[in-house]
Amino acid sequence: MAFRWEKLRQLWRLVRESHAQPLAGEPRKPAAVGVEEQAVTFIGHSSFLVQMKGLGVLIDPVFATRLILLRRQRRAGVRVKDLPAIDAVLLTHAHMDHLNRPSLRAVVKEMRRRGRVAPLVIVPNGVEDLVADLGFSKVVELKWWESAEVYGLKVTATPARHWGARLFNDTNRGFGGYVLEAEGAETVYHSGDTAYFGGFAEIGRKLSPRIALLPIGAYSPDSYRSVHTSPEEALQGFMDVGAETMVPMHYNTFKLGREPMEEPLARLLTAAERGGVLKKVEVLAEGERLLVGGERRTAVVNMGEALRPNLRGPEVYPVA
Repeated sequence: MAFRWEKLRQLWRLVRESHAQPLAGEPRKPAAVGVEEQAVTFIGHSSFLVQMKGLGVLIDPVFATRLILLRRQRRAGVRVKDLPAIDAVLLTHAHMDHLNRPSLRAVVKEMRRRGRVAPLVIVPNGVEDLVADLGFSKVVELKWWESAEVYGLKVTATPARHWGARLFNDTNRGFGGYVLEAEGAETVYHSGDTAYFGGFAEIGRKLSPRIALLPIGAYSPDSYRSVHTSPEEALQGFMDVGAETMVPMHYNTFKLGREPMEEPLARLLTAAERGGVLKKVEVLAEGERLLVGGERRTAVVNMGEALRPNLRGPEVYPVA
């Protein structure tokens, strides 16, 4: 009981702090992507739009301004009405900053408004009941290392070190990440929420992802690192996976930890520079995309005035 009350006190403090500053950022309209092109668009927090082999996939889409009372700090980078055709939605776990029922309902409604078949949704085991009534064409549950075929796209559930409850007590729910594979496309890995663990190397050995979307925020106090990576641990996870490109996520959107909002990215880029891998880190602003196979950037591009003053400048974080 004492543990639960302490968690509630922490949550209430974060709620109050989340309303202290005006909402920042503006959404963008995604550019068209050809059938043979591949793009990864950052929506915000852990939300991504992945386009590959002519398919549109959303991962952990959260477009809501508030999670009950907790308010986001920056707007979603894409509006639901501006999304391309969405064929599938992948949800990494049941936490409200990853599985947002109003956002999911809005995506289904928008696809049907266009006369399209509703997308299917892939969830970890034990999460099906949270999405069964939202109108998806099909609900697929996956355990770690199980795979599903989605119109020629192979989706494999991957392990993580986190927890999967929707509320405090329903800890029977699964959690994890996903690897997306298709012939002729670069393999994409979204880790979901996770602490640093040996599974990163195992995922690299088994699935060889080329692009890794990895979380860098909500690591303070230190006890949070039992379920979240610090920026330095996320970078080590990236190295363990053996991917070519790292895109940071899970920072600068919701105030979930005690670290300053601007700290995770600065720490990541400092660690990447020291490790000689700065050119492998692709920082995306909300609504910005990584066009796979196109011109690559390094470090900070279009991050906006809200972040630039907190970074040390181009001599430390070069821009290509």
